[in-house]
Amino acid sequence: MMKNRLAPVFSILLTVGLLLSFGATAQAAGTINGAGATFPYPVYSQWAYKYNGVAGVQINYQSIGSGGGIAQIKAKTVDFGASDAPLTKAELDQAGLIQFPMVSGGVVLAVNLKGVKAGAIKLTPAVLADIFLGKIKKWNDPQLASANASVALPDQDITVVHRADGSGTTWIFTNYLDKVSKSWRDAVGAGKEVAWPAGVGGKGNEGVAAYVQRINGSIGYIEYAYALQNKMTTTLLQNKAGKFVAPTIETFQAAAANADWSNAPGFYMVLTDQPGDDSWPITGASFILIYKEQKDGAQAKQLLKFFDWCYRNGADMAKNLHYVPVPANVVEQVEALWKKDVKAAGQTVWP
Repeated sequence: MMKNRLAPVFSILLTVGLLLSFGATAQAAGTINGAGATFPYPVYSQWAYKYNGVAGVQINYQSIGSGGGIAQIKAKTVDFGASDAPLTKAELDQAGLIQFPMVSGGVVLAVNLKGVKAGAIKLTPAVLADIFLGKIKKWNDPQLASANASVALPDQDITVVHRADGSGTTWIFTNYLDKVSKSWRDAVGAGKEVAWPAGVGGKGNEGVAAYVQRINGSIGYIEYAYALQNKMTTTLLQNKAGKFVAPTIETFQAAAANADWSNAPGFYMVLTDQPGDDSWPITGASFILIYKEQKDGAQAKQLLKFFDWCYRNGADMAKNLHYVPVPANVVEQVEALWKKDVKAAGQTVWP
C-alpha cells in the first residue's frame, strides 16, 4: 500500500485514516490540523514534511476522504478541510466558508490482470460505464475484445473495486460517468457516495489500491500517484476527441488548461470530459476549505503561510507525483480572496 511506503518519512507528521478531533482549546503551538481528501495525500504529505523543516510548523493531516473533510471543517474541529468535490458558491456562503484549489490530478483505472502491461487495455466511455454498472462481467466480453484485438483478454470474471467512504475521487469519477453514459446517469448518477451496482468497497484511495493489488481480475479507480507509487497497471481511456490517451502529467495538464478560474464563482471548477486530443478525461482539482471568520488571527496567518509556501515552493514536488500545480495567475486570485475575505476580530489576516 502506498501509505506504508510513505510511512517511514511521514508517519510523524500525518495521521492517516484515523479520525481525531482538535478543538480550539487543544490547539498546540506551531501545529496546523486538517482533514479530508485522500486524492492529494501523496503531495500534501511531502509538502508537510518539507514545510516542517523550513518553518518548524507541524501539519497533522487526516486522510479520511472528502466527505469527512467537509464534515470536519463544518464542525470546526480542524483548521482546514480538503475536498475533491467542490462546494457551490451558495453552499460556501451558507457555511461561512471559502474554497481554493491546491492541485489538479487524474483519476485513473488500475487493473490486476496477469501478463497485461500498463497501457495495453483500451477502454471506451461506454465500456467503462457498463463495467461499473455490472453489465460487462467478463474480461473477454465482446465489447472489450473489439477495442483490444491485440490483447489476450482472459475468460475471467471482472471484480469492480470502488470507494466505501464519502469520496471526492468518487465524485470526480461518477461526474465523468454521468456525463458520458446515459445508462449510468439514469441508474446511478454522480456524488461523493452512490449506490454501487457491483463490486467491493475500499476505504480511501489507499484501500481501493490495496484491493486491486490483491484481487486478480479486478479494476478500480484511484488517483494516479497511488498507481505510480505502487507500480500498478493502468489503462488507456478514450477521450472526448475520440483519442485513446494514457494518464500522464501532460494529459492532466491538457485537461486542466481548459480551466477558467477567473469566471468560476467560489472557485467551483469541474475538469472531467474536457475537449482536446491530449486531454485525460477524468481530471479534477483538489480544494482547501477554511472559514472566512477565524477565531485566532495568528493561527489563521500561520495556516495561510503554509498554503502560500506550497504554492510558491511545492510545484516540483507536485509534478514529480504527476499532479498539476496551480498556475501563478490563479495563485494571485486565491491570495486576493484571502486578503478580502479571511478575517479575525474584523481585521484582515493576509498578508
